[in-house]
Amino acid sequence: MVARGRTAPPTLEEVAAFAGVGRGTVSRVINNAPGVRATTRLTVERAIAELGYVPNQAARALAGSRTGAVALVITETERRFFAEPFFSDIVRAVGAGLADTEIQLLLTLVRSEKERQRFVQYARAGRVDGVLLVSVHGSDPLPDLLAELEMPTVLSGRRSSDEPVSYVDSDNVGGARSAVRYLVEAGRRAIATVTGPPDMYVAQCRLRGYEDAMRNAFGEVEASWIAQGDFTEESGRRATAELLERHPELDAVFAASDIMAAGALHTLRAAGRRVPEDVALVGFDDSPLAQHTDPQLTTVRQPVEEMGRAMARVLLEDIDDRSAACRHVILRTELVRRASA
Repeated sequence: MVARGRTAPPTLEEVAAFAGVGRGTVSRVINNAPGVRATTRLTVERAIAELGYVPNQAARALAGSRTGAVALVITETERRFFAEPFFSDIVRAVGAGLADTEIQLLLTLVRSEKERQRFVQYARAGRVDGVLLVSVHGSDPLPDLLAELEMPTVLSGRRSSDEPVSYVDSDNVGGARSAVRYLVEAGRRAIATVTGPPDMYVAQCRLRGYEDAMRNAFGEVEASWIAQGDFTEESGRRATAELLERHPELDAVFAASDIMAAGALHTLRAAGRRVPEDVALVGFDDSPLAQHTDPQLTTVRQPVEEMGRAMARVLLEDIDDRSAACRHVILRTELVRRASA
């Protein structure tokens, strides 16, 4: 219940608490996004009416006085940003997508709650016309905070299957499925996987693709053939060591990123396993690293150049027409066969 005599307007968090839902659900209702049950939507709408909540109109007011700048926000540490080729590739691709415009691209890292709040204040002040978000984890509230500001926003990837914010993504399930199917067709029978962090939808999708292919080939998938990584090389080394300890008989590894595959290759070699003679190895991304390992890495190519350009295009469309529905773009992946499998 709202306290009597209150002068401050209700916040989105208070609407969420009043309705008994998360702030993301309230944002979805406000933006008329899909993925909300009719009963939940009605509950939220009643809470909005009861509290007298009014969405922030700052972004609309700014529509007539643009800044000529968009922010590319990476929600990862410097270590991951500089270590993983994906990030430099996506920055380059987004830049290429904006090259023929007068838009200035601003790059920033958001690594903590303090930096997240600081960036939200920056956006609220109207210093950018839109935001591109890369590597967002499932629990990250930043997309919802930007939605509350009515700030045009496009994600690289998505947080869940019912992501309400515009996004550009790859077919991660299909790509992983094709990688494991290739291993099966090559005669491999003891196939393990190194996953990404479980709070990232991209990692969940690549794991799902592995599980789908394994079930189709062999029936149920045992959890002991799955080891968790975090998209770093060190996690690929550690996870592969765990898999070898559990299953010395393994004859193939699907790693959910090239950089984890590089870590897996190091561990396999240290254990005296030949790649691909003893253990076949497949990664995901087709980053430049894939052609510099020995042997060169069989991997799933996601079209990073096309992803970055598409993100820029979708964001510019959202800036020009803020009343348009959210756009969801999923791009095809491709298995690239090299010497590691």
